[in-house]
Amino acid sequence: MLATYTAMDVSSLFAVRHSPLFLLLALLVPLFSFLVVFSTKKKKKLPPPSSNGDQQLPPSPPGLPILGHLHLLGSLPHRNLRSLAEAHGPVMLLRLGRVPTVVASSAAAAQEAMKTRDLAYASRAHMLMADKLLYGQDMVLAPYGEYWRQARRVCVVHLLNPRRIRSFRRVREQEVAALLGLVRRSPPGGAVNLSDVITSYSNAVIRRAAFGDGDYWIDGDDGGEKLRKVLDDFEHLLGTATVGEFVPWLAWLDTLAGVNAKATRTFQALDGLLDRVIAVHRQRRLAGGRPVGDDGEDDRRDFVDVLLDVNESGEEAGGVHFDEIRIKAIMLDMFAAATDTTYTALEWAMAELINHPSEMHKLQDEIRAAVNGANHVNEDHLEQLRYLRAVIKESLRLHAPLPLLLPRETLEETELLGYRVPARTRVVINAWAIGRDPATWERADEFVPERFMDDPAEYGVVQDFSFVPFGAGRRGCPGAGFAAPSMELALASLLYHFDWELPNGTSKVDMREQFGISVRLKTPLHLVAKPWSP
Repeated sequence: MLATYTAMDVSSLFAVRHSPLFLLLALLVPLFSFLVVFSTKKKKKLPPPSSNGDQQLPPSPPGLPILGHLHLLGSLPHRNLRSLAEAHGPVMLLRLGRVPTVVASSAAAAQEAMKTRDLAYASRAHMLMADKLLYGQDMVLAPYGEYWRQARRVCVVHLLNPRRIRSFRRVREQEVAALLGLVRRSPPGGAVNLSDVITSYSNAVIRRAAFGDGDYWIDGDDGGEKLRKVLDDFEHLLGTATVGEFVPWLAWLDTLAGVNAKATRTFQALDGLLDRVIAVHRQRRLAGGRPVGDDGEDDRRDFVDVLLDVNESGEEAGGVHFDEIRIKAIMLDMFAAATDTTYTALEWAMAELINHPSEMHKLQDEIRAAVNGANHVNEDHLEQLRYLRAVIKESLRLHAPLPLLLPRETLEETELLGYRVPARTRVVINAWAIGRDPATWERADEFVPERFMDDPAEYGVVQDFSFVPFGAGRRGCPGAGFAAPSMELALASLLYHFDWELPNGTSKVDMREQFGISVRLKTPLHLVAKPWSP
């Protein structure tokens, strides 16, 4: 889940193609290119060295006036940034409009930023879209300080501890059964839109974990379609780069493109939904229907119940009180993080397995031997499935859900691989480039799950920083443990109950990417499911 907790990407800042910035670039790049040729050359004024003496800033590629390096990002910025790093080194300084941004593209740079000098890199930049959608009070994008520390503590201690994650086993197993039902209801021999099916599963798991088993819809909704649309808009907007973020005096383009109005509509719809959810939970608690809160595996409290317990207990540290606004902000963090990461990881894993049938058959043999003729896979089987975990890790290495980890911001002047990094500089870790670095990985661009067979570490545990899909350090993802059983149980069940193949006339899954809040397959994954029974 919050496997996207590092999650709810505002590496979205780089999703240029699907934002007003793309229009801006198309209109202004030719003009600025003309100005570069005919203007007088001026030496750029760099920040003063201060405490680091003569230490140099990281290298930069040539840029344009005003836009800086925005035009170099393209529609797949993680790939373009890796190409730039090959020419300019694993630490680069880009100027995205007015925003100085350091990009780290090696395991050594990631380790220094997320471990050795973690505190210096522990803050977040101010994000306009986050203010519009997340009340300016969420945990993921909060600047480093007492509120962030206490919000993270609440999430780790109360929402995402191992006991609470186990308490949602019933939810996961029921939603996997519903997932299999959707596949079985597809026309015999017809292709299943597995992307849609997996999205429904991911949404259902986090919705029930967050809100409980009640039905909560947007006003006027008839069956949840409007809710799904609003959540899609919410995630798309979080992945939208606004012009005002980079070039403030052109912020009016955001209004012209309708981005601000859409953000307002989406916020109002979700705010109304969350108000109703909290009101229903409060009414139930007053009526004596409050779930048992023993914090054990039979604990039936959802996230709203737990946060209301924190709110009503008056638990407070560092002067921080978790009122309803902060509860709602944290709930939206959960949705953005959990849904997109689980869905994306499952989709890429299935796509890789279809393109590598020997690996898929090896995994099916492991699953079917462990389940040993039972009616279904349950979470007790997962501990035996070493190859399943290796497949998911290898898929995450090749297709990190957030290829550009959430941008950090330096609290003070610091350094990175010997370069000076001024205070209040944004820092982006290119997890996608690190996961495919040929200096670290043999056959770096190939799908080889066996490389993880002897790796006992959990998904979110970082050892040598060559595999950082969930980030690390203070700003690492606290929700990897929530994501793991959701991904493993769904993938194991799909491969246990069905044999999978491509529709007629298709020889390979189209692996082209679409960049947004996470990187997805550009084309939905359509597969033919053939029921299997022991």
